[in-house]
Amino acid sequence: MTERPHLAVVGAGPAGLAGALAAAARGVRVTLLDASEQAGGQFYRQPAPALGAHRPRTPLHRRRAWERLRDGLARQRATGLIRHLTDHHVWSVQRDSPAGPVTVHALRGPAQEEGVAVRADAVLLATGGHEWVLPFPGWTLPGVVTAGGAQAMLKGGLVLPGRRVVVAGTGPLLLPVATGLAAAGARVPALVEAADPAAALRRAPALAARPDKLAEGAGYAARLARHGVRVLPRHVVVEAHGTDRLTAVSVAALGPDGRTRPGSGRRIPCDALAVSHGMLPHTDLAEALGCTLTGTGVRVDAEQRTDVPGVWAAGESTGIGGAALALAEGHIAGRSIGARLAGTTPNPRDWAAAGRARDRLRRFCSALDAICVPHAGWAETVADDTVVCRCEEVTAGEVRTAVDTLGARDLRTVKLLSRAGMGWCQGRMCAPAVAGLTGCPLTPGRRPFARPVPLGVLAALPDHDTTK
Repeated sequence: MTERPHLAVVGAGPAGLAGALAAAARGVRVTLLDASEQAGGQFYRQPAPALGAHRPRTPLHRRRAWERLRDGLARQRATGLIRHLTDHHVWSVQRDSPAGPVTVHALRGPAQEEGVAVRADAVLLATGGHEWVLPFPGWTLPGVVTAGGAQAMLKGGLVLPGRRVVVAGTGPLLLPVATGLAAAGARVPALVEAADPAAALRRAPALAARPDKLAEGAGYAARLARHGVRVLPRHVVVEAHGTDRLTAVSVAALGPDGRTRPGSGRRIPCDALAVSHGMLPHTDLAEALGCTLTGTGVRVDAEQRTDVPGVWAAGESTGIGGAALALAEGHIAGRSIGARLAGTTPNPRDWAAAGRARDRLRRFCSALDAICVPHAGWAETVADDTVVCRCEEVTAGEVRTAVDTLGARDLRTVKLLSRAGMGWCQGRMCAPAVAGLTGCPLTPGRRPFARPVPLGVLAALPDHDTTK
């Protein structure tokens, strides 16, 4: 017998799990690499086992989907078809030749000082996405966290970011975060959403094509009302107050022009603020491989193949769309990979239902993206002394000087002149804000490494790796 084909899957969220299971079901040997200690990603994040606690009850449709993925992973691990490498932080995926195998490089363990290499015939990039937050005065105060960070604290650590938490920004993530915090015992005095409800009415046909999503949204609204959470549409946080810690936020209403209305401000006492202005795909690994991007996501075909041979992508890395879309894309990718690595032509009928769900969800998410956008005048409210790049402590004034005085015309030049984006996150957090403040287009930066790597790990790399 010849050795089974080998697939490396980067990311054990909904897309990665669905892809790994679909490929393993077709006889492909899978190595699943993930930075977390448990599978599930952010959406299906579980409490740390050491806590010995049970997470709050989740909605039935989510629980059943998670149980299918969890049980399927356990079965395939028992058969030996899937090897699950937890706490592995992938920093590079390399390919020596167009038709050759891929090598996935990762750092193992909490210290991330030990290098691991996995050779495979193909790779599925299911790297998810990351949040971004627009700066405002006081956003660096202790007590201000991202909405996803608050959700991770609640899901993974069963802790609250505060006792009185304002949830603010824009996007569908705010609804589950606000309801989750309220159900866990936090007082949520307000959900501050910048989006205009009238924009949803203008896109009613696209939204109505997914009645299940509308019902899910209605369920969140009912739970918010039951917990006494006040929803403030067309409002934004303009300042966070406090000295050593957050004590309150000021919010204001938006006018028809997207700018704050004079005299509409109000102050809300709180000890935590969970804020998010959207999400962006993680594309570092895909960019380093030379994959083409469409907008901010990896461009894929009907099989979830990128334009680089042997490289598939699924989930948030191809465009932000949530768990249901990630599951559909992962399933399609896994079936395509199973056929391709077996040397046969994939039959689209094998994933017809998933394909229809993917297309409907993509249209739905496009409509949401058009609704949930940051307010037009946000850059005007950012004072020069407001920190924009937290890693390097670069202020809005320094960023503006790079353009207005020093003549920068693109993000890379702004970075070189101001150091904005040179820190640990390499601009993932501040790049949208820097682009908005300067008027420079938000273009991806192609990097050879997806995360910092110890020099000792690089020095220990063999000239020709034979790990399989």
